Amino acid sequence: MGFIIDSKKILIILTDAKSFPLHKTSGSEACKTVQQPSGFFLMELAKPLQKLLEAGYEVTFASPKGLKPEPDPLSESLAAFAGNFYERRRENELIDRMKRENGFDTPRPLNTISDEELDSFAGVFIPGGHAPLSDLGDDKEVGRVLRHFHEKRKPTASLCHGPIAFLSTKQAGDGSFVYKGYKITCWSDAEEKMMETMLGGEIKKVESSLRNEGAEMVEGPREKIGAITVDRELVTGGNPQAANALGDQFLKMLSVH
Repeated sequence: MGFIIDSKKILIILTDAKSFPLHKTSGSEACKTVQQPSGFFLMELAKPLQKLLEAGYEVTFASPKGLKPEPDPLSESLAAFAGNFYERRRENELIDRMKRENGFDTPRPLNTISDEELDSFAGVFIPGGHAPLSDLGDDKEVGRVLRHFHEKRKPTASLCHGPIAFLSTKQAGDGSFVYKGYKITCWSDAEEKMMETMLGGEIKKVESSLRNEGAEMVEGPREKIGAITVDRELVTGGNPQAANALGDQFLKMLSVH
């Protein structure tokens, strides 16, 4: 079976996880590791997705095992949308539309997407939420897919906790971290420490994990309010505030690729 090279196809990799490990440091569960509910972060998926669809791109949802994606409960709260009820409704309606029209509830298991089929995608996008900490960083199939986009220099976008997936490239190919020396922005250790205070526990740090493998992490006041980082085929952002800028830059990179 041959695949047509279609520059209007985008692969979106979602987490299968519904929680992430939180090592409790206070309260009755101190010293225990509990599973904290999580999933994909609604606006980090919806904002770039909306831009891709409006620009005429066809999206394919995929995940390591093909399980039904669940939103991070925090990302559905009105607080996440700074009280904007209409914005939240619009983004939930977009996901509902994807469920009806685009198989959102049944993502493609990544091992069903051959290297040949990967050639037909113009770019790949990995949204955040804490759940990717549970599965995307050490998944061999995620690593295979990301290596493909890296080797072909095809636009690769991710934000918040999504960039933990980049570590998966060590599980495929020659086992090297292919983004060594890349400038990357993600959910910072400082932001994670604030979450740890809220949740009363310790969480794996994306920024430190990537830095330890040789990435050049770009973090600071600008990134906290949504500034993005571009390096070669990679565009990354640190938190939900970066979702719009990341979507715009991803489209720009796709149009010139």
